[in-house]
Amino acid sequence: DISFIFVFLQGGLSTIDTRDMKPDAPAEFRGEFKPISTNVPGIQLCEHLPKLSKEMDKLALVRSFGHSNSGHGPADHFMLTGYHPTAGFNGSLKPNNQKPAHGAVIARQLGPRGSVPPYVCLPKMHNSAGASYLGSTAAPFVVEADPNAPNFAVPDLAPPLNISASRLGNRQQLLKTVDRFQQAQEVQANQTAKTLSTFQQKAFDLMTSEATKSAFDIGQEPEKLRDEYGRHSLGQSCLMSRRLVEAGVRCVLLDHTNWDTHYNNFSVLKNDLLPHLDSALSTMLRDLEERGMLETTLLLITGEFGRTPRVNVHAGRDHWGPSSAIAMAGAGIQGGTVVGASNARAERPETKPIGPADLAATIYHCMGIDPKTEYKTVEGRPIPIVPGEGKVIKELF
Repeated sequence: DISFIFVFLQGGLSTIDTRDMKPDAPAEFRGEFKPISTNVPGIQLCEHLPKLSKEMDKLALVRSFGHSNSGHGPADHFMLTGYHPTAGFNGSLKPNNQKPAHGAVIARQLGPRGSVPPYVCLPKMHNSAGASYLGSTAAPFVVEADPNAPNFAVPDLAPPLNISASRLGNRQQLLKTVDRFQQAQEVQANQTAKTLSTFQQKAFDLMTSEATKSAFDIGQEPEKLRDEYGRHSLGQSCLMSRRLVEAGVRCVLLDHTNWDTHYNNFSVLKNDLLPHLDSALSTMLRDLEERGMLETTLLLITGEFGRTPRVNVHAGRDHWGPSSAIAMAGAGIQGGTVVGASNARAERPETKPIGPADLAATIYHCMGIDPKTEYKTVEGRPIPIVPGEGKVIKELF
């Protein structure tokens, strides 16, 4: 039984500066950073990822990855669903899903384990993380709070900490009385009311679930381990993700911003973003392995696209859909593997191109879900969970 943690680096990680470096390219392409050796001979990472380089034997890189969109909203949707959005897409809607996100498909297909929600978004809801035509039962539980905050609490779980179980029970009794009265007044059952009733029951179960409250209580973790993950949003969100899958959550979407380095790309990466990524990811890989969870947890780390191969006049890099290297680990994926290659300046794939539909097929394959599964829209139209061109990336296994 596999769980899935999707670390989404929103804004677009500069992969040419981190995990698909081109040290032999001209200066205006290769940038300021130098590659360093990892614990896997022949694989190099950026010098500002020294801790992660010691865990490379657990990671696989797909360097021939890319797609056709360099706009944040559409590219997000493409990466989080496997489907490129069609005409009429509005990236600013929340949610904006034309197709369900991976987590929603997983929630619908596999359902919850125990009383914890099957699909969680943290520290906030991503615009393309919704369930689309799969409906509210496949929608994510959203944390809406930063696990790094000193007073971290999940808003939807806050009441039970102040209200005794008996008082909640009394409220439940009161609700039942109201419901009985309501049912007596209503001759015809309304489908919407039924859905709402199921939703209310789920919310109540969640609020009173000790397992759920415990899973979200990051204060139970040793201070030393919290320090190793890093006392920043990405570090504590990675630790929280591990806690959640350990408690039975099937899919966690961790949405971390802001990787949109149009200006001062090198100083922002060096002084802020990469040290956080380095501590968070290296510790999570080690932590999952030490707990015997790496084989049962699929880990994906990517942004919505890469950055332009050529450095711009602001010492930054702009959006670049055609080439970006993704990283994966766990769930039977062969660590210390590199699949495919980009060309000499990381402008496009040099070998067979791999894209978001292939990634979706691979995620579902790892989760034990047939990538050819189809659902029906409300109009009864069959839609496969993976576009026709999507193929499992077999070289990862």
